[in-house]
Amino acid sequence: MIRHCVFIRFKPETPNETKAAIYAEIAALKTRLPGFLAAHIGDNVSPEAGMDKGYGEGFIVDFDGPAARDAYLADPEHQKTGARIVDNAVGGLDGILVYDIEIADQNS
Repeated sequence: MIRHCVFIRFKPETPNETKAAIYAEIAALKTRLPGFLAAHIGDNVSPEAGMDKGYGEGFIVDFDGPAARDAYLADPEHQKTGARIVDNAVGGLDGILVYDIEIADQNS
């Protein structure tokens, strides 16, 4: 499994409605992309003050493997949503952190 983590520093002027629409677009991809297992979306709730380095919001998408993740990355709808994230992030790409983790099968 691949866990695709995306953390965002949204511009202060980005409306909550815009953020909600972006997250809804990400979650909606699950219905049409094979191997997209789950989307987890929300604010950082860690009690460790300052450890988030300003990345206060984000989402995590679980895929059944690298091929499903790669299809998601190449998907035109994902790319449109990704461009909206960049447009609304502080400093564009500088306001986004992406980190993918491979999760070993827990049954082996």
